[in-house]
Amino acid sequence: MSITSDHASGLHRLRRPTFAELYLPKLVTVWREGYGVADFRADVFAGLTVAIVALPLSMAIAIASGVTPDRGLYTAVVGGFIVSLLGGSRFQIGGPAGAFIVLVAVTAERHGVDGVILATMMAGLFLIAAGLLRVGTYIKFIPYPVTVGFTAGIAVIIFASQLRDLSGITLAGKEPSEFVPKLAALAAGLPTINPSAVTVAIGSIAIIAALRVWRPSWPGILIAVVFAAVVCAVFSLPVETIGSRFGGIPRELPSPALPAFSIAKAKAVLPDAISFALLAAIESLLSAVVADGMTGRRHRSNCELVAQGVANVGSALFGGICVTGLIARTATNIRAGARGPLAGMLHAVFLLLFMLIAAPLASYIPLAALAAVLVVVAWTMAEKQEFATLLRSSWGDAVVLLATFLLTIFRDLTEGILVGFALGAVLFIHRMAEMTGIEERTPLVAADRPDDGNGERVPYDPGLAIDRDVLVYRITGAFFFGAASAIGGVLDGIAEKRKGLVVDFAAVPFLDSTAANVLGRVAVKAHRQGIRLFITGASPAVRRALLTHGVTPPRARYRETIARAVADIKAGAAKPAADDAATA
Repeated sequence: MSITSDHASGLHRLRRPTFAELYLPKLVTVWREGYGVADFRADVFAGLTVAIVALPLSMAIAIASGVTPDRGLYTAVVGGFIVSLLGGSRFQIGGPAGAFIVLVAVTAERHGVDGVILATMMAGLFLIAAGLLRVGTYIKFIPYPVTVGFTAGIAVIIFASQLRDLSGITLAGKEPSEFVPKLAALAAGLPTINPSAVTVAIGSIAIIAALRVWRPSWPGILIAVVFAAVVCAVFSLPVETIGSRFGGIPRELPSPALPAFSIAKAKAVLPDAISFALLAAIESLLSAVVADGMTGRRHRSNCELVAQGVANVGSALFGGICVTGLIARTATNIRAGARGPLAGMLHAVFLLLFMLIAAPLASYIPLAALAAVLVVVAWTMAEKQEFATLLRSSWGDAVVLLATFLLTIFRDLTEGILVGFALGAVLFIHRMAEMTGIEERTPLVAADRPDDGNGERVPYDPGLAIDRDVLVYRITGAFFFGAASAIGGVLDGIAEKRKGLVVDFAAVPFLDSTAANVLGRVAVKAHRQGIRLFITGASPAVRRALLTHGVTPPRARYRETIARAVADIKAGAAKPAADDAATA
């Protein structure tokens, strides 16, 4: 796979990045670019906004993970501060994640809280090593259907884990951690449903959903939790609270201490530590990619892994659980107007202040309200539209998606990712084998499609792209998940002053859903910046894949040749041609 850029500056050539380009924290980059008072004010507001969202979520995730709510706050304060301080993304917010709920819960059940803390520290060391070994560069090889499948599977697991608190069911014994036994135990406990808990949960979900529609800028999660706590206290509703189950939360951070360690214990939690590290790497880099798509920036993947590793070690020292980048809170940070990593650091500082000032009030928070918060989180994180798109995309993508999804739910998250990746690799090999063959070619004699005498299309005239208003790229070879990140990085660097961008697919025999999704993001960005994007030379199969993933007019238009696309850009034609209508 290669990509060349034909304009006055010549070809893009790969070079080995320097150490600073790989590991310099974005905090330093932002400071060097010039950081003023206005930027600080924006980061203060964004940090406060994210802290308000993170406060109930951190406690809810910790409870669902089988540990006390204070450990979720320790994770958000310590881990969140370090992620922003050392991270390779300007806007990344770190803390406890819903994706870890099942892993942490199972580890706590097998090895106790000490085992969770030890596994978290070991995972941090693994992440530091992975970053220094530049493994972050290769996370891009995880196919898009795998990420969508395990995210949807995690959402289902989170929802199932909250059914007990959501309905106030009383179980005779300990709630099983496995999916099917959990549902069986909950079904047996249906006669013990607490109507008050159900009412509180439904009311909390309704408040969050209503505020997202009518007042999206308001902190709906915090408002719902506070309202539920006030109602339960005023009317003395018989629902379980943080105080009744855990006795409240402390008003300060504990002193740092190494977790209990022994060789036997380390061997016992090693598989869990590897799972923690794998999921943290995937989740954090996926969050960084989402942030890049929202802002047009580029994160440093290996720097981010090192920061995540240090954050996990720091969290473990203070008794916290796993830390990773959080897509929802990172997006909230960006929408709140953050200018740099200081917003994430301030979010951690605000959380610490909330602990110091309002810790006694947390005792009144009903667990049903926190369960409702996680149900909303599960609904939001399940990429429903992407899931449906992949099911329609092709049978191969559907198989990878469903295998990852079902294994994540019924077996194990790590197993789901590994099997999904293996199936994706086999599927890619199969598709490449299908593309190998021989066919009879007829000469191309149209005026704008010259022929070299052998029935083959000759290279386009480089003079077409010398105009500084037009940028022309030609992608060569199979455009699949392994190359999508590199090519996406080049295409993301669209100059804002360009009038048009042409991406030639004439030499692309195949592209998969990951690559199509990357080009979809490029199309959205170009359309937002007023750049006219043209796709040329795409085969019917490639065009169908692109259309399925949103590369449609007016975001992108299709032409047979580069010459025609460049002519249309220079003419500034606003009305799509006939072949545009055919692709709509």
